[in-house]
Amino acid sequence: MDFEAVVSLCYEELYRFAFSLAQNREDACDLTQQTYAIYAEKGRQIRDSNKIKTWLFTTLYREFLRLRQRDRHLLSIDDEETELPVQIVASDTERSAERAELLDILASLEDGHRGILTLFYLHQHSYKDIAEILEVPIGTVMSRLSRAKGVLRKIIDAAAQQNGITMIPIDSNQKRPKQIE
Repeated sequence: MDFEAVVSLCYEELYRFAFSLAQNREDACDLTQQTYAIYAEKGRQIRDSNKIKTWLFTTLYREFLRLRQRDRHLLSIDDEETELPVQIVASDTERSAERAELLDILASLEDGHRGILTLFYLHQHSYKDIAEILEVPIGTVMSRLSRAKGVLRKIIDAAAQQNGITMIPIDSNQKRPKQIE
């Protein structure tokens, strides 16, 4: 597959993943562009064209971790530079507002939880693909995803409680109430 075809096929999804990790447009653009620069340099080493997308996500994730590690060693002079940008989502429907609220909650999670939830739910990667992207066993993906879901669930429950909303847990073992006819 030629370079332009790979870019047009994967760019939007790769950018969204980069944005979910970086939490700002400039860094997401930089991560995406750097990923394609690496692909341009090393992409011919990929033998199976079905693995290009996974390779791109893996490369982007590694680049994010590399930059994050580098940034941890730098001290910020200006506290305003360290603040995450506030995302403004204009919405006319309640569903859009809920989605924005969920994305904000997702953005507040630590990198590991945010990354795995984003790969699984927003990009709909399989456990196997996530294992390849993160370079961990499938069992590790499953346990990390379970922990991340637990953290997300606690945050959502706390927000609901704060807003006076009663959450009804879904239990697959619980019998459904009989319907009155």
